[in-house]
Amino acid sequence: MPESLNFSFLAVHDQQLVRLGALAERYFADDPNTCLIKLRQFGELLAQLAAANIGLYEVADERQINLLNRLCDRGLIKGEVDRLFHELRKIGNQATHELSGNHRTALSGLKYARALGIWFHRAFGGGRNFDPGGFIPPPDPKIETETLKAELARLREEAQRHLVIAETEAQRRTSAEDLAREAQAKVQEVLQHLAEIQAQAQNQSQQTIQQTITQAQVAESGVLLDERETRRLIDIQLRAAGWEADSEELTYQNGVHPHKGRNLAIAEYPTANGRADYALFCGLQIVAVVEAKRQSKDVSEGALNQAKRYSEGFQVLGEEFLASRSWQNYKVPFVFATNGRPYLQQLQTKSGIWFCDLRRPTNLRVCLATWHSPQETSPKTIKALLWLAYRM
Repeated sequence: MPESLNFSFLAVHDQQLVRLGALAERYFADDPNTCLIKLRQFGELLAQLAAANIGLYEVADERQINLLNRLCDRGLIKGEVDRLFHELRKIGNQATHELSGNHRTALSGLKYARALGIWFHRAFGGGRNFDPGGFIPPPDPKIETETLKAELARLREEAQRHLVIAETEAQRRTSAEDLAREAQAKVQEVLQHLAEIQAQAQNQSQQTIQQTITQAQVAESGVLLDERETRRLIDIQLRAAGWEADSEELTYQNGVHPHKGRNLAIAEYPTANGRADYALFCGLQIVAVVEAKRQSKDVSEGALNQAKRYSEGFQVLGEEFLASRSWQNYKVPFVFATNGRPYLQQLQTKSGIWFCDLRRPTNLRVCLATWHSPQETSPKTIKALLWLAYRM
């Protein structure tokens, strides 16, 4: 049986999951591109097994995006689970078609895959309180940035606190090439296993299937990422909305300042009331501040109130400028709070992107499906809305 730092507990479901996870770990140090490809295969198989457990598995070559959409429509995957499956799919596709991939992305992918593995185990037989301990970082790459080096060191310290040994003699003896040959040889066996699970599920009552789906939804609430991965997912969301965002590189401490013609989300921006997790600039004008929390924290009230304090304490430190007026004690018109988790009704205060327009004291906080784009928060938009406000 293959040994794996983070995926061995999945052997009770399918040995191929462990093989693919172990391969991703082995290739991390020397070939992050191949690591990401193996993680994509891991995500594909995990989704197929999830589908088979409720009788929704169809064909082995179904596109992953189509399968994930069907599982989402059926209610099996929601919120964070749905997003992490798609993130594995996207970074795996980029690695396959664009020959891209770096150690930072590969480390994130390993964390996403493990979080999904824990969800799967809790949803399909491992018990909702299953705890495998801390994430075990793979061996150090030969070339690593200072940021990555610090993160790997932190992860090892956390693993030691969970009393988990990082490597075993068996892992050191097993080469990636041997493991890859073994994984390839077992493909037909995996397909047979999927067909068996699918047949069993088709004989179950709809009530039993629905209980399984409910159990998977309950397990979703326990999918939590560390603060670093939460920030990376928020970066992805901000970039999708049109902002330049990288909470590790685009930081005030790294010398990143507002710049004409750029829509920057500058991380760790100093204010009189502490460092804002992000300050959003359209050119040189500050338009919003963001408070980012760990995924288990409340964001609808406490985090949004903290963002309001950043707005009150915002200071001009260089060429940046404020709007032509302030609102009450607020100097920045818009505030956001998030923990990176997509909005879920059952986690109403601990999910979603919460927003408040501070230009009127009567404006209520609201939960957004996506981030406002730079165009929606630009100085021209603010001036137009101010003019309308004066007219009312």
